[in-house]
Amino acid sequence: MTTKPAGRKGLTRSGRWARGVAGLAVLAAAGEILGRAGIVDRDYLPPASAVIVRAAGLLGDTAFLADLWSTIRAWAIGLAIAVGGGVPLGLLLGSVPVLGTAVRAIVEFLRPIPSVALIPLVSLILGTGARTEVTLIVYAAAWPVLFNTIYGLQDVDPVAKETVRAYGFSGLAVVRLVSLPSAAPFIATGVRLAAAIALILAVGTEILSGFGDGLGVFIAQAQQTVDGTTDVLAGTLWAGALGLVINLLLVRGERRLFRWHFARSEAS
Repeated sequence: MTTKPAGRKGLTRSGRWARGVAGLAVLAAAGEILGRAGIVDRDYLPPASAVIVRAAGLLGDTAFLADLWSTIRAWAIGLAIAVGGGVPLGLLLGSVPVLGTAVRAIVEFLRPIPSVALIPLVSLILGTGARTEVTLIVYAAAWPVLFNTIYGLQDVDPVAKETVRAYGFSGLAVVRLVSLPSAAPFIATGVRLAAAIALILAVGTEILSGFGDGLGVFIAQAQQTVDGTTDVLAGTLWAGALGLVINLLLVRGERRLFRWHFARSEAS
């Protein structure tokens, strides 16, 4: 009689949270030690406590809050457009192989072009401001949504599709009833990746422009001031916190909407 080896038990949710908090605490402690000990000049790396206090104090700065809201608004608009265009286009290219093959060369040509390299061109065409920022966000964020949608369609059970067709349903109905629900977890992963990319582009575009509104503008302007390193790091801390909150919300949403998918993945 053979016994089945016991697999390693995964971490609980509280255990994962504890590890994450511990990692942040170690990082903050390292920054505090380096700043206090003078190992790194405080003009370049202030103590972590000073950065955290400054970041908390920015909550009372109405100008900073307006910048933060401007970045969130541009991020949300750009991500919504990227998802609204990327999912239908991915469904179309993934469901019609002939069309997917026809545009593959164009897609593979455009995808490797860095979005930041397009800032001068887009600024020249659209001018500076929210339109340029949103356009660059859409360009960068659409790719993970598009390709995850296509990959999700490739993972659909062909037997389920043929069964639905056998009952006389049209191709569009097959996509709606079988392909889209099956590919939904892949699409959700693409949206989560796109959300992170959109935030990077939002802040990065604002930093490179250096004027207007936005969290990146706050960071860029802080670089030009005397002893502005603390403000730069405080703004960066807010950018990281914003990305962390967005990711946590999207992961929680995925787990609630697609419990069956995660249960199957953990079982296998």
